[in-house]
Amino acid sequence: MFESIDVGPKRSGLPLSGVVRKGNQILTVQIPTDVETGRLVEGGIDAQVRQVFHKLDRAMQAAGGSLADVMLVQVYLIDPDDWAPMHSIWTETFAAPFPARATVVVKQLMLEGMRIEVVVNASLG
Repeated sequence: MFESIDVGPKRSGLPLSGVVRKGNQILTVQIPTDVETGRLVEGGIDAQVRQVFHKLDRAMQAAGGSLADVMLVQVYLIDPDDWAPMHSIWTETFAAPFPARATVVVKQLMLEGMRIEVVVNASLG
């Protein structure tokens, strides 16, 4: 069995966990919503990428780790032109050795105006 990690207010009301841990394994999905209001952040792709990585950092800390423990990030974008700004912020967020990454362009994400979603696999220790 895994445990759900509490990282703050649960806004969606959906029956899901944003961060789960089993042993040293951490899995999380992050979207660019404000942690206090639950609303999508404004400011375009740069603001959304920064928010996703900020929330990822919070999630990793809540699970007892850090961004250095992230091994794989699956990035979902709605526009291929968003790859360059995402990659630029990626290099500010992570350090060598960088996590593995898959970047996929999709037609649409679940919230209107959402430009990025990430699925993360990390291992502590």
